[in-house]
Amino acid sequence: MSAVVVIPARYGSSRFPAKVLASETGRPLVQHVVDRARRCRSVRQVIVATDDQRVIEALRPFETTCVMTSIAHQSGTDRIAEVASSLADDIVINVQGDEPEIDPGAIDGLVELMNRPGSEMGTVITPFGPGKDPNDPNIVKAVVAQDGRALYFSRLPVPYRREPISDAAPPYYHHLGIYGYRREVLLRFASWKPTMLEQTEKLEQLRALEHGVRIDCLKVQTAPPGIDTPEQYAAFVQRQRN
Repeated sequence: MSAVVVIPARYGSSRFPAKVLASETGRPLVQHVVDRARRCRSVRQVIVATDDQRVIEALRPFETTCVMTSIAHQSGTDRIAEVASSLADDIVINVQGDEPEIDPGAIDGLVELMNRPGSEMGTVITPFGPGKDPNDPNIVKAVVAQDGRALYFSRLPVPYRREPISDAAPPYYHHLGIYGYRREVLLRFASWKPTMLEQTEKLEQLRALEHGVRIDCLKVQTAPPGIDTPEQYAAFVQRQRN
């Protein structure tokens, strides 16, 4: 089945204004994401979905395909759904615009997962590494069934370890913000109103679970660092120079 990567790139950012266009490396931040996605073997096209002409102009020298979307969208999923509504691809991969070190292999793996019969939606998880604190609400945890489907996502440390002295360590999985959708599922998802669990945890994927959508999880070994703050961007720039 045909697959496309759509990268939502909203110009505004409360913690890091104009983050997607930060260019100390000589390339806008979102262009680094495009460059990584272009390495994938299994996607037909990479598209940036934005709400600002400045993003389109900044990416023009790199011949990046951009689509202007509504400024009224409340989430990146709404933005990519607008783009997907005019595409014929069977599979849509949502890669965040602030993941400049995303592994192309993870994207290809997610496309492979979405090609399985009966697949509806997929995402990527990784075991907690050293120094990662399950109590950190900024790190979303995934609970996964034995067959690989997601049971729940939370900002709390789930599963809860009831007996701290027990040798049975809970299998904490860090949820990474990359999603795969069958196109028709994505369009249905975007048409649904936010649900109670979604609004409580501020996690959009819970809307899909509340509507009975199966979310299959691809396990990878490492989590690339995303860029949320100027300090994290400075560290990325340094890594690029080394």
